[in-house]
Amino acid sequence: MQWLNEPRTWEIDGDTIRVTADAGSDFWRKTHYGFIRDNGHVLYTTVAGDFEVTVKVAGGYHELYDQAGLMVRVDAEHWIKTGIEYVHGVQYVSAVVTNDFSDWAVAPLPQNPPAIWLRLVRKAEAVEIFYSLDGAAYTLLRIAYLLPSAEAMAGVMCAAPDGSGFPVEFTGFNVRSLDAQGAA
Repeated sequence: MQWLNEPRTWEIDGDTIRVTADAGSDFWRKTHYGFIRDNGHVLYTTVAGDFEVTVKVAGGYHELYDQAGLMVRVDAEHWIKTGIEYVHGVQYVSAVVTNDFSDWAVAPLPQNPPAIWLRLVRKAEAVEIFYSLDGAAYTLLRIAYLLPSAEAMAGVMCAAPDGSGFPVEFTGFNVRSLDAQGAA
């Protein structure tokens, strides 16, 4: 695994990745805010073909837009990030899909859970985004288009756009290849 925008503080301990998101880090392109930011942190592996990526995420969210989760990225103009985004004291399950312009979809979570499990499934040009509050029952959040490509980056992501930074813990990060029928 390797970093896109390595943070100042991080460690790997067994199947746990601990990161402190740097202040002012983010991923966003143009829409609504009129700026491009591409300095959030992603620890990733490169994956070919169809795949599934999963992880459990627990963060010390406390400032506006603190975020952590998964990212699938073809290049700087084509990517998806999903996970928790902290907005006005509430944890939202969030998905940003970027095809040159970013869009943002959110749903509030009950009682700011201590952790969330995420699953992204890429099948050709489609990415299915799922989340779970218990690691067993998953809910579909969104199906999104992502530019078809032979390879993509898949990894854990965090950013602190407006805050001073925050700690996050990723557990059980796993990427598995899928055959043409979508089975492992």
